[in-house]
Parts: sequence; C-alpha cells; structure tokens
Amino acid sequence: MSISVTPSSTARRATVREGGWRLDGRPGTLRDQVEQALRRLRVERIELLQLHRIDPGTPLADQLGTLRDLQAEGLVGRIGLSEVTVTELARAREIVDIASVQNRYNLLDREHEPVLDACAAAGMAFLPWRPVAWGKAGAEAEIAAVAADLGVTPTQVALAWLLHCSPVVLPIPGTARVEHLEENLAAADLDLTPAHRDRLDRLAEGAGTASGEG
Repeated sequence: MSISVTPSSTARRATVREGGWRLDGRPGTLRDQVEQALRRLRVERIELLQLHRIDPGTPLADQLGTLRDLQAEGLVGRIGLSEVTVTELARAREIVDIASVQNRYNLLDREHEPVLDACAAAGMAFLPWRPVAWGKAGAEAEIAAVAADLGVTPTQVALAWLLHCSPVVLPIPGTARVEHLEENLAAADLDLTPAHRDRLDRLAEGAGTASGEG
C-alpha cells in the first residue's frame, strides 16, 4: 500500500444562471481552464487533469475530445474523471484513456463501490474524496474503539481501511497542518487485523449504501 501525491489540476467551470449554478464543459471553456491552470501552476504540462464534473449540456465526446487534444499537444499527461457512475466511466473510456476516477467514498459512504470495482478491474487509480467521515455516534464509537486497540487515531483507521480496499485506492485527505499530514501518511503503514476489518466493514450496513450504477 502507498499514499501517492501527483501534480494535478481540475478542469471545471460553472456559470451563474437564474436559479443557480450550472456546469460549463464546452470545449473553449475547458481549454481556457487548462491554460489558466498552467499559468497558475507555472508548469508546461499538467501530469493528471481531472474533469471535475461531466456537463450534461455538452456532448461527452466534445468534453473528452478537448482534453484528448490537449493531451496530444503535450499540455496534459493523463486524464481523469470525478463523480461518475459505472456507465459514464464506460462511455468515457470509449472516447479516451482514463487514468483515474475521483469519487466520494469512505467507511460510511460506499455509494460508489461499483465504480471502485470497475477501476480495480481496469487498473485505474480510484481517488476517494472526503475519505474521512464519522457519521452517527455509534459509528464514531466503533472507529474510536478500533483506533484504541491499535494505538492510533480514528483518522488513521479510516485511511488505512481505504488503503486496504484495493491497490488502486489513493485517498486524498485535505490538511493545512504538517502534523496532520504526517498523521495521514502514517496510515499507510497501519495493518488492520481481519477482525478489525470485519468490524469496520459492517459500519456501512447501518449507514446505508446506494448503487453507483447509472
């Protein structure tokens, strides 16, 4: 298991319309976002570009075709997706090679487990965002109990559980403090016993899960 940090960026643009925000995945907008990201990051190439959301108002082939063109121009190394279903992932892979998927997933929220399974089968990286969640008091107590048994923090237990799910899982926990970064990195060396894993696996039953198909 390992925690990997890859220089990456996210392509997205939302515009304000009457009634709220809407996604804007038009080719010109995506290209502009990538060019802006290159300037902000002061690099000539974005190694991993995640399409933050699929814009339902723009043909998927146009959105991914633009990213494929940017890749051919050497401005983008690899292309990833975010918040997609199994069906959307399959459609995307017919258009362009997909290196990673970034979906919400954690101990208590396993709605996108079918997407994780699809990534594992294809050898694509799965990047869980919001990887740490405690839920109701009962679940929090269970996680804390496992942490106490192992002499670690609940956060480390949550991250270790994710890392044990599949070799393709690369959690992306956020932090603003060095000590929290060190705590997160140490989770990669934590070995959960079968009994602890079984205890943690059962937590999602109480939280309820939905299908990641669609």
